[in-house]
Amino acid sequence: MTTSPSRILIVDDTPLNLKMVSAALRPDGYEIDTAPNGNTALERAMLFQPDLIILDVMMPDINGYEVCRRLRRMPAFAHRPIMMLTANDTLEERVRGLEVGADDYMCKPFQPVELQARVRALLRRATPTPMQPLAAQGRMIALFSLRGGIGVSTLATNLAVGLAQIWGEPVALVDLALISGQSALMLNLPLRTTWGDLANLSIADIDGDLLDQVLMTHSSGVHVLAAAARAEQSELISGEKVRYILDLLRQHYAYVVLDLPHDFSETTLAGLDAADEVLLLLAPEIASVRAASIALDVFAELDYPATKVTLLLNTTVAQGGLARSDMEAALRRPITQALPYAAEPYLSAMNRGVPPVLELATKPLGTILERWSFQLSSEEHRAKRPADPTPAWLRLSHATQPRKVR
Repeated sequence: MTTSPSRILIVDDTPLNLKMVSAALRPDGYEIDTAPNGNTALERAMLFQPDLIILDVMMPDINGYEVCRRLRRMPAFAHRPIMMLTANDTLEERVRGLEVGADDYMCKPFQPVELQARVRALLRRATPTPMQPLAAQGRMIALFSLRGGIGVSTLATNLAVGLAQIWGEPVALVDLALISGQSALMLNLPLRTTWGDLANLSIADIDGDLLDQVLMTHSSGVHVLAAAARAEQSELISGEKVRYILDLLRQHYAYVVLDLPHDFSETTLAGLDAADEVLLLLAPEIASVRAASIALDVFAELDYPATKVTLLLNTTVAQGGLARSDMEAALRRPITQALPYAAEPYLSAMNRGVPPVLELATKPLGTILERWSFQLSSEEHRAKRPADPTPAWLRLSHATQPRKVR
């Protein structure tokens, strides 16, 4: 059975640019249509029904951002990939593109090989593999702190990517900071579909197929349930709905990573209750220790077993922080996991939407994050060699093999 070629609509007010983009993509066998301005693009999109749209930003009638915004309001184009192609590759432009729902952003002039690769990646992500039930329920890990600014979202994102890279299986990353979560931004994913798409639905209307359409797919193998785009949507998400969706995800994903807000709201408690392990983050400063102490008291009142909660020290200062032993004494619990100071790589990664565990996999920070992700893997996974080992697993295996003494 043969499949029809993917359709691509290219929009640019400069005829030369239309020819250059078309020429770069035709060798891959796509069916291509073009539009010289924004108004024509909206008309051609409805008639041509492209699988992917490439939009110039600066156009005389309607700019590319407004075209993207209008397309996202149409049910037919709510989920189809859109790439912005522009000469202005500034941070402000990239953020604006993500806000209106663009999937990728490429600067002109471009290299044909890079454009081809990005188009192929966008088309792959637009047709994710449907969720399949697992033989056993997946492992759920929650990252939490009552103290903001110490890396909960950063580490949740890197953990999800690390697990996906090591085991070669899709991992769900759930952003439960429903009003202002940043999980999608940290993977450079636009807010095309979010918790907001589930807000007005009853639990009876939500199943695996629907959830599969709402989750956004990242090239690493992570599937993101992003925070709602509008604050009022988050108010419609109940703890009961969160519990139901997390249970559904656990049935289809080997790992579910929860990025939790800094509170004990109904939805946060639903995530904490569902988690197999809670990583309680703290930084080497007094306010963080106090916040961790309060959290531990609440966990005790909730009757969480001690084995469910792990203290994770994220070193957020280069020097001058509290001693680890003093923190352990104050909390009367050992800190069993610790990550080193790495402010600059984390900040750079966050601004570009590329997690260090992926970009710096063979560098010291990437290696540390990979090993940390492996330690948090299920016992069943860690106990045996995968049938088809990933590059990440092979790196870890090679690093742990004893060296021969000559």
